[in-house]
Amino acid sequence: MAFITALSIWLIPIIIGLILVHGTIKRVPTYETFVEGGKEGFNIAISIIPFLLGMLVAIGVFRASGAMDMLINAIKPFLQAVGIPAEVVPLAIIRPISGTGALGLMSDLIRVHGPDSYIGRLASTLQGATDTTFYVITVYFGAVGVKKIGDAIKVGLLADLVGIIASIVIVAIVFGTM
Repeated sequence: MAFITALSIWLIPIIIGLILVHGTIKRVPTYETFVEGGKEGFNIAISIIPFLLGMLVAIGVFRASGAMDMLINAIKPFLQAVGIPAEVVPLAIIRPISGTGALGLMSDLIRVHGPDSYIGRLASTLQGATDTTFYVITVYFGAVGVKKIGDAIKVGLLADLVGIIASIVIVAIVFGTM
Protein backbone atom coordinates (compact mmCIF):
# COMPACT_ATOMS: atom_id res chain seq x y z
CA MET A 1 0.00 0.00 0.00
CA ALA A 2 2.84 2.40 0.79
CA PHE A 3 4.38 1.66 -2.62
CA ILE A 4 1.13 2.55 -4.43
CA THR A 5 0.84 5.79 -2.46
CA ALA A 6 4.43 6.76 -3.25
CA LEU A 7 3.98 5.82 -6.90
CA SER A 8 0.81 7.91 -7.22
CA ILE A 9 2.59 10.92 -5.73
CA TRP A 10 5.71 10.67 -7.91
CA LEU A 11 4.38 9.26 -11.19
CA ILE A 12 3.44 12.53 -12.92
CA PRO A 13 6.63 14.41 -11.94
CA ILE A 14 8.69 11.42 -13.14
CA ILE A 15 6.84 11.34 -16.47
CA ILE A 16 7.34 15.09 -16.94
CA GLY A 17 11.02 14.71 -16.07
CA LEU A 18 11.43 11.86 -18.56
CA ILE A 19 9.79 13.94 -21.29
CA LEU A 20 12.12 16.86 -20.56
CA VAL A 21 15.20 14.62 -20.54
CA HIS A 22 14.12 12.93 -23.79
CA GLY A 23 13.48 16.31 -25.42
CA THR A 24 16.87 17.59 -24.31
CA ILE A 25 18.59 14.47 -25.67
CA LYS A 26 16.79 14.96 -29.00
CA ARG A 27 17.89 18.65 -28.94
CA VAL A 28 14.35 19.99 -28.77
CA PRO A 29 14.15 23.43 -27.15
CA THR A 30 11.99 22.12 -24.29
CA TYR A 31 11.40 25.39 -22.44
CA GLU A 32 10.50 27.31 -25.59
CA THR A 33 8.22 24.48 -26.71
CA PHE A 34 6.53 24.49 -23.30
CA VAL A 35 5.95 28.26 -23.48
CA GLU A 36 4.52 27.98 -27.01
CA GLY A 37 2.17 25.25 -25.84
CA GLY A 38 1.06 27.44 -22.94
CA LYS A 39 0.34 30.34 -25.31
CA GLU A 40 -1.68 28.06 -27.58
CA GLY A 41 -3.62 26.64 -24.62
CA PHE A 42 -4.42 30.14 -23.38
CA ASN A 43 -5.67 31.19 -26.83
CA ILE A 44 -7.87 28.09 -27.03
CA ALA A 45 -9.29 28.80 -23.56
CA ILE A 46 -10.18 32.36 -24.62
CA SER A 47 -11.80 31.14 -27.85
CA ILE A 48 -14.14 28.67 -26.08
CA ILE A 49 -15.47 31.10 -23.45
CA PRO A 50 -18.47 32.20 -25.60
CA PHE A 51 -19.46 28.54 -26.16
CA LEU A 52 -19.22 27.75 -22.45
CA LEU A 53 -21.16 30.86 -21.48
CA GLY A 54 -23.97 30.02 -23.90
CA MET A 55 -24.19 26.47 -22.56
CA LEU A 56 -24.27 27.61 -18.92
CA VAL A 57 -26.98 30.19 -19.64
CA ALA A 58 -29.10 27.55 -21.41
CA ILE A 59 -28.80 25.21 -18.39
CA GLY A 60 -29.77 27.98 -16.00
CA VAL A 61 -32.80 28.98 -18.06
CA PHE A 62 -33.96 25.36 -18.39
CA ARG A 63 -33.81 24.78 -14.64
CA ALA A 64 -35.02 28.21 -13.45
CA SER A 65 -37.99 28.31 -15.83
CA GLY A 66 -39.48 25.20 -14.27
CA ALA A 67 -39.29 23.33 -17.59
CA MET A 68 -37.37 20.48 -15.96
CA ASP A 69 -39.96 20.08 -13.22
CA MET A 70 -42.78 20.11 -15.78
CA LEU A 71 -41.00 17.46 -17.85
CA ILE A 72 -40.45 15.21 -14.82
CA ASN A 73 -44.07 15.55 -13.68
CA ALA A 74 -45.27 14.70 -17.20
CA ILE A 75 -43.29 11.45 -17.38
CA LYS A 76 -43.64 10.43 -13.73
CA PRO A 77 -46.44 7.87 -14.37
CA PHE A 78 -44.34 6.12 -16.99
CA LEU A 79 -41.30 6.13 -14.71
CA GLN A 80 -43.27 4.60 -11.86
CA ALA A 81 -44.64 1.92 -14.20
CA VAL A 82 -41.15 0.80 -15.24
CA GLY A 83 -39.61 1.17 -11.76
CA ILE A 84 -37.37 4.18 -12.34
CA PRO A 85 -37.20 6.68 -9.47
CA ALA A 86 -38.18 10.14 -10.72
CA GLU A 87 -35.48 11.66 -8.51
CA VAL A 88 -32.72 10.51 -10.89
CA VAL A 89 -34.29 11.97 -14.05
CA PRO A 90 -32.83 15.47 -13.54
CA LEU A 91 -29.40 13.86 -13.24
CA ALA A 92 -29.93 11.94 -16.49
CA ILE A 93 -31.05 15.15 -18.23
CA ILE A 94 -28.29 17.42 -16.89
CA ARG A 95 -25.40 14.93 -17.21
CA PRO A 96 -24.96 15.32 -21.02
CA ILE A 97 -24.93 19.09 -20.56
CA SER A 98 -22.88 19.82 -17.45
CA GLY A 99 -20.57 17.60 -15.43
CA THR A 100 -20.48 20.01 -12.51
CA GLY A 101 -24.26 20.41 -12.46
CA ALA A 102 -24.69 16.64 -12.61
CA LEU A 103 -22.16 16.17 -9.81
CA GLY A 104 -24.11 18.64 -7.68
CA LEU A 105 -27.38 16.80 -8.35
CA MET A 106 -25.77 13.44 -7.60
CA SER A 107 -24.26 14.74 -4.37
CA ASP A 108 -27.65 16.06 -3.32
CA LEU A 109 -29.33 12.72 -4.10
CA ILE A 110 -26.72 10.88 -2.07
CA ARG A 111 -27.05 13.35 0.81
CA VAL A 112 -30.85 13.00 0.87
CA HIS A 113 -31.23 9.28 0.14
CA GLY A 114 -27.87 7.89 1.29
CA PRO A 115 -25.03 6.32 -0.69
CA ASP A 116 -26.27 2.76 -0.15
CA SER A 117 -29.85 3.47 -1.18
CA TYR A 118 -31.18 2.37 -4.55
CA ILE A 119 -31.34 6.01 -5.67
CA GLY A 120 -27.80 6.72 -4.43
CA ARG A 121 -26.39 3.70 -6.23
CA LEU A 122 -28.32 4.47 -9.40
CA ALA A 123 -27.19 8.12 -9.34
CA SER A 124 -23.56 7.08 -8.87
CA THR A 125 -23.77 4.55 -11.68
CA LEU A 126 -25.47 7.06 -14.00
CA GLN A 127 -22.73 9.59 -13.27
CA GLY A 128 -20.05 7.09 -14.24
CA ALA A 129 -21.80 5.55 -17.25
CA THR A 130 -22.61 8.77 -19.12
CA ASP A 131 -20.61 11.73 -20.35
CA THR A 132 -20.96 15.47 -20.72
CA THR A 133 -21.72 15.26 -24.43
CA PHE A 134 -22.66 18.90 -25.06
CA TYR A 135 -19.74 20.16 -22.97
CA VAL A 136 -17.26 17.96 -24.84
CA ILE A 137 -18.64 18.97 -28.22
CA THR A 138 -18.77 22.65 -27.24
CA VAL A 139 -15.24 22.78 -25.90
CA TYR A 140 -13.35 20.50 -28.26
CA PHE A 141 -15.23 21.15 -31.47
CA GLY A 142 -15.31 24.88 -30.72
CA ALA A 143 -11.57 24.89 -30.05
CA VAL A 144 -10.74 23.42 -33.44
CA GLY A 145 -13.49 25.22 -35.35
CA VAL A 146 -15.70 22.29 -36.31
CA LYS A 147 -19.07 23.66 -37.46
CA LYS A 148 -20.99 20.55 -38.53
CA ILE A 149 -21.67 18.83 -35.20
CA GLY A 150 -25.10 17.27 -35.81
CA ASP A 151 -23.93 13.68 -36.21
CA ALA A 152 -21.55 13.92 -33.26
CA ILE A 153 -24.38 15.16 -31.03
CA LYS A 154 -26.66 12.33 -32.18
CA VAL A 155 -24.03 9.67 -31.51
CA GLY A 156 -23.03 11.22 -28.18
CA LEU A 157 -26.63 11.40 -26.96
CA LEU A 158 -27.25 7.84 -28.14
CA ALA A 159 -24.24 6.72 -26.11
CA ASP A 160 -25.62 8.62 -23.10
CA LEU A 161 -29.01 6.95 -23.54
CA VAL A 162 -27.36 3.53 -23.67
CA GLY A 163 -25.39 4.43 -20.52
CA ILE A 164 -28.58 5.50 -18.73
CA ILE A 165 -30.47 2.34 -19.71
CA ALA A 166 -27.51 0.12 -18.82
CA SER A 167 -27.19 1.86 -15.45
CA ILE A 168 -30.86 1.30 -14.65
CA VAL A 169 -30.77 -2.35 -15.69
CA ILE A 170 -27.47 -3.19 -13.99
CA VAL A 171 -28.35 -1.45 -10.70
CA ALA A 172 -31.77 -3.15 -10.71
CA ILE A 173 -30.15 -6.56 -11.29
CA VAL A 174 -27.27 -6.15 -8.84
CA PHE A 175 -29.02 -4.28 -6.04
CA GLY A 176 -32.70 -5.05 -6.64
CA THR A 177 -35.30 -2.48 -7.57
CA MET A 178 -36.05 0.28 -5.13
